[in-house]
Amino acid sequence: MAYNKPLPVPQGESDVYWQKAKQGELWLRNCKSCGNAYFYPRDISPCCFSRDTDWIQASGKATLFTYGIVQRAPHPGFVDDVPFVTAVVELEEGPKMATNIVIEDPTPENLQIGMALEVVFEDITDELALPKFKPV
Repeated sequence: MAYNKPLPVPQGESDVYWQKAKQGELWLRNCKSCGNAYFYPRDISPCCFSRDTDWIQASGKATLFTYGIVQRAPHPGFVDDVPFVTAVVELEEGPKMATNIVIEDPTPENLQIGMALEVVFEDITDELALPKFKPV
């Protein structure tokens, strides 16, 4: 079945991120000046504005920072997915990341702030995969 939801648009600064995601790996930018890892990928550190940055592979481990359970499809492509969980996770490396939680029964009883999560990837096109998280 074709992916019928809005697609991310890779740009020069994020090409490595999307290439690695397609390979099932989560990569972050890291500032060599201040030592902070950050997300979303961009060439300038949002922490100290240095351009001395590189890529690091993330562990794929995270904790649930906050979430919402979506009961009403925001776009026709999501009709078959409701209810689903949108979330912000805190990666083991420090950055926070907006994502989805993959869980069979998305209820408040099954989602606890601080719960351990691990990354999984959903292939959405031949070129793109989306990182999502599931409970450990």
